[in-house]
Amino acid sequence: MFTGIIETLGIIKKIETTGGNKTFWITSSIINELKIDQSIAHNGVCLTVEKIEGNLYCVTAIEETLLKTNLNRLKGNDLVNIERCMQLNGRLDGHIVQGHVDTTAKCIYRKQIEGSWEFVFEFDKKFASLIIEKGSITVNGISLTCFNVTNNSFKVAIIPYTFEHTNIKNIETNYIVNIEFDMIGKYINRIYNLK
Repeated sequence: MFTGIIETLGIIKKIETTGGNKTFWITSSIINELKIDQSIAHNGVCLTVEKIEGNLYCVTAIEETLLKTNLNRLKGNDLVNIERCMQLNGRLDGHIVQGHVDTTAKCIYRKQIEGSWEFVFEFDKKFASLIIEKGSITVNGISLTCFNVTNNSFKVAIIPYTFEHTNIKNIETNYIVNIEFDMIGKYINRIYNLK
């Protein structure tokens, strides 16, 4: 379980392909605090630390994960948002995030507005019932509040701290991001649709 509050950025140093899977070798400022078998969210995708060698660690994304997320688009030196799992004695500063990406969305608008930034993301309208005005959403692992919600798009506002300390600063129009809708909303939607 995660909160959507990004701890740090990782840098992709090497990518290995085995069959339909990809292994990412990453360096990060928290490398000395990691351990094998630890779950870490990378752009909002929960992956397991498999090896730690020097200042690098590796995680593997299987084919299904690559098909459903933007991890398949990563290249060497790309930045990824990193968050370790939530501790039970910590504050829930964002919202409840599973690290299970629902879909991807495309950035269709980006604008700086007096020190902050606004982005609009477009997604498949089959997910329209999972998003609400002023609700929580996770974009590349970042817990955000969405507004101007339509059946296939939403807007988010980014404060300078989040812009500087996450990879959202690199998102331009047509960039593909990972989206996880609010888990509570998904359960309510499921219950309603089973009636």
